[in-house]
Amino acid sequence: MAQILKRTMDLSGIISIAGMSGLFKVIAQTKNGLIVESLIDKKRVQAFSTHKISALEDVSIYSTGDDVPLKDVFQKIYDKEKGGACVDHKSADAELKKYFKAAFAEYDEERVYVSDIRKVLNWYNSLQKDGLLEKKEESDKSKIKTLADAKGAVKTVKDTGPKSVKTASSKVKVQGVRKSGVA
Repeated sequence: MAQILKRTMDLSGIISIAGMSGLFKVIAQTKNGLIVESLIDKKRVQAFSTHKISALEDVSIYSTGDDVPLKDVFQKIYDKEKGGACVDHKSADAELKKYFKAAFAEYDEERVYVSDIRKVLNWYNSLQKDGLLEKKEESDKSKIKTLADAKGAVKTVKDTGPKSVKTASSKVKVQGVRKSGVA
């Protein structure tokens, strides 16, 4: 039985922080927030829990039907440009609207403003420039996880749901989510 693979863009770990220009890659988590690296100048800064942080994988764009995830919009632009850069986000408003309509015809013109289009195109060009829009293969049948055992060796395990996982030194049980509150 052949395994079905689909290629998707991976935006996990890429965030936008209100009040800071550009996009950031999450490096580590601290007790007060995150340590992030700017995609523009590669400088590391701390993003505190008081900052308004948006993960790109959670962003969606209004369309005439259901909201469309940002990765799908990026995919449409990527396909239109054959993997290259798109129009500059500093172009005239009419040109941006025309370009966005050509790339993503289903977007809701009443709820998606020119400032939103500028931001999406700026993010796309930034990610494309850094090579972060490369598609990754993902299996529909099962996802593969790598787990490090106690000796530091890496093992590949099929993820089929909550079960016990054996490592070289011990057996670890994975349980479901614990409910809190009064029953």
